[in-house]
Amino acid sequence: MSAAEFDQAFERGEGFEALDLESATVRAPTQRINIDIPRHLLHQIDNEAHRIGVPRTSVIKLWISEKLGDLHAAK
Repeated sequence: MSAAEFDQAFERGEGFEALDLESATVRAPTQRINIDIPRHLLHQIDNEAHRIGVPRTSVIKLWISEKLGDLHAAK
């Protein structure tokens, strides 16, 4: 449901039951960074991204998230 559709539902007196909370997502603020990666590592990242069918940035973010989760769990 778009914001405009929600506004219209709200104006009609409909409550939060109009929201599809099952498919709702939260977008965290992002910060663009530049990083130098050796070419051989970039090829490995690209191969994995191609294998699972996602962009290279998704693989990088997933791996960083997994590593940080592992570090947090080890504490």
